[in-house]
Amino acid sequence: MSQTGLTSEEVEARIRDGKVNRTVKKGTNTIPRIIIKNTFTIFNLVNVVLAVMVIAVGSYKNLLFILIAIANTLISIVNGIRAKKTIDKLKLVSEQKPTVIRNGKTIQIESDNLVEGDLMVLSLGDQIIVDAKVEEGTIEVNESYITGEQDNITKSVGDQLISGSFIVSGTCKATVTAVGADSQLSKLEQEAHHVKTEGSKLFTLMNNIVKYISFALIPIGALLLWSRFRVDGTTTEVAVTSTVAALINMIPEGLILLTSSVLALAAIRLSRKKVLVQDLYSIETLARVDTICLDKTGTLTTGHMTVHDFVLPNGTTHDKPSKKPTPAEKSFLTALTSILKHQTSENATVTALKQKFARKGNTSELEGVTEIISFSSERKCSGIKTKNTTYLLGAVEFVTDDKTIINKVKKASEGYRTLAIVKVTSGKMSSTELLGFVRLEDEIRHDAKDIINYFYDNDIAVKIISGDDLDSVTEIASRVGVRDLKGINLSDTKSPNYSKLVKEYSIFTRVTPSQKKELIKAFKKQGSTVAMTGDGVNDILAMKEADVSLSIGEGSDAARRASKMVLLNSDFGGVPSIIDEGRQSINNLERSTTLFLSKTVYASILAVAFTFIPFEYPYAPIEMSLLNFACIGLPGLVLALEHNTARIKNQFISNIINYSIPVGITVSAAMITLSIVANLNDITRPEVLTTSLFVTFAVDIAMIYQISKPVNLLRGSLLAVIVAIVVGAFCIPFTRELLDLGFLTPNAFVIAISLICLSLLLFLLLRHLPKPKSFTKH
Repeated sequence: MSQTGLTSEEVEARIRDGKVNRTVKKGTNTIPRIIIKNTFTIFNLVNVVLAVMVIAVGSYKNLLFILIAIANTLISIVNGIRAKKTIDKLKLVSEQKPTVIRNGKTIQIESDNLVEGDLMVLSLGDQIIVDAKVEEGTIEVNESYITGEQDNITKSVGDQLISGSFIVSGTCKATVTAVGADSQLSKLEQEAHHVKTEGSKLFTLMNNIVKYISFALIPIGALLLWSRFRVDGTTTEVAVTSTVAALINMIPEGLILLTSSVLALAAIRLSRKKVLVQDLYSIETLARVDTICLDKTGTLTTGHMTVHDFVLPNGTTHDKPSKKPTPAEKSFLTALTSILKHQTSENATVTALKQKFARKGNTSELEGVTEIISFSSERKCSGIKTKNTTYLLGAVEFVTDDKTIINKVKKASEGYRTLAIVKVTSGKMSSTELLGFVRLEDEIRHDAKDIINYFYDNDIAVKIISGDDLDSVTEIASRVGVRDLKGINLSDTKSPNYSKLVKEYSIFTRVTPSQKKELIKAFKKQGSTVAMTGDGVNDILAMKEADVSLSIGEGSDAARRASKMVLLNSDFGGVPSIIDEGRQSINNLERSTTLFLSKTVYASILAVAFTFIPFEYPYAPIEMSLLNFACIGLPGLVLALEHNTARIKNQFISNIINYSIPVGITVSAAMITLSIVANLNDITRPEVLTTSLFVTFAVDIAMIYQISKPVNLLRGSLLAVIVAIVVGAFCIPFTRELLDLGFLTPNAFVIAISLICLSLLLFLLLRHLPKPKSFTKH
């Protein structure tokens, strides 16, 4: 490879051939895309069509329902833009400008302009953004974001560099071998891009309701409009507005708005705790999680290591170097500090050793060092050489073959990570002498035990999936309170049966990115709702496969983009509060669905019924807007914001059976009866609307009281406010005229009171009928 790099002509030729790094970056959605995605929905289309119908007949006061659709759209757009701006601020990798040699000159270029064959200059702190091959120099790289391995790896001339790796020491020149979609990083991201995740239960329910009702609206709306014109004396305005009233009631648009509002408020509260919610419905999914898959580093541990103590050959232990060391301690400290002095890499282990031992005045250092042995994942050790002696620091089985030394060190390790220092003397009488060993421990998060206990107390199974070795991961897991310590090293397993493994083990180590994904799939196949935490590119396949994923702010850009939530301050201790936030939102929303779905039930029944009944529809759109606000939207919002962190009970079906269907049947029967009686008794349109308002209101109040029990100060005040709103709307002349309401004649008053009493009796009767067990068990 020429040390002058590519010429301008060679660069242009490669760009023409498409060998340029143009597809490497994947940003967040653009603001226009976010707006388009949240504006052009089936829900909005239905509302726009109904609004056009109302405008066409000039009944502008009946357009109030469109405000709900607008509010829902704005909430979704604002949250999407907010998430985009936050995640864009976190981008670290994509802004990097690589240094290359072209035409014999060293220059910096945009990463998009890298071409295959470029000669890059890489140094400490750089992230390798394309695949390359070392041409000159020696470096140490950390591939943990790609492979999950925490150890640094030495790369020299001829070695391959994987995109996504970080350089932790050294400088080199490397030739670009793959760019754009051909690089390892892009391939992994591309594979993750195609993994489809399941929507939340709440989101699925909303979508299905809107989808099925939207399809039904066309034939029902056409038949209903046709039937309205068959009613004698019906004007075009009345026919259209009554049809629209029936159709908008069929869509639980308030429930969609309430859900968006509650989840958006939850996202705002979580943002104050430094949690970025990129998908609102992931709050619900995390609240339902029953299995959480954790990595060791960054979740159970802080990523830092500390020295517990060191042990000399005679078995004496020391917490710190003595002020007046013995000859044995002095030999140990001299060798150790000398090795540390010549180490250029700064991984967690070296940092911990230097903080403990590499202090001025601790001891003297070896002189006459002829060679430095850098750490590598193959050697698992580092060291230095003098004229006839080699000093090695590393795992005992990698620094000596002496079984006596190995057994002695392992026996005394007591579960700590142990690094031995040996002195190897060459010559006629070669020998290996143990100078001592250091016992280190991962720095456990101060709240790790509390977090693990929280999961167990809330019936969430804890699984550890790590790229580290089994012994160290199991030791950490036991110290933080993981109860099932049965683990397996997947690198020793050929053709693993993942479905069987997830039933037998809770700790999985030496796991590759594809294996992580398969493990998540296996957990989901056995019926679990799975959360996955991750910080590197090696995690994104599993994160995309999981029901909900969390990444840390200090993790890779790809991991942050792939996750549903980002812990901005990289504090895993925030996860319990996220779950509690989700539980409060979902438990209360499940209760509030009763209010909205009850309207959908009776509106659907009435819409079908009135295609065959030749009487005026008993509601107007603006009247339903009042009922929707007072009896559905307001109580739904208040009840949805109450503190409630109980475990998710999955009450969707029971709510429909216990409340929505009784309300739906009761109101439908009352409105059909009202229309028939009104027609027989020449009751005026304003009287019909007034009666329908108060009958529906009475049944709604009875339902709100039932779902609010036990009634506390907040819920009692809510009931009083609802009554005040509806009664006040009737008593105030302006609102009474706006709603087309009127005072009742004695005859109409008797009919209204009779219907209210009969409706309440029917509701209570239906509420207490025995329910099939298949509907009430979950």
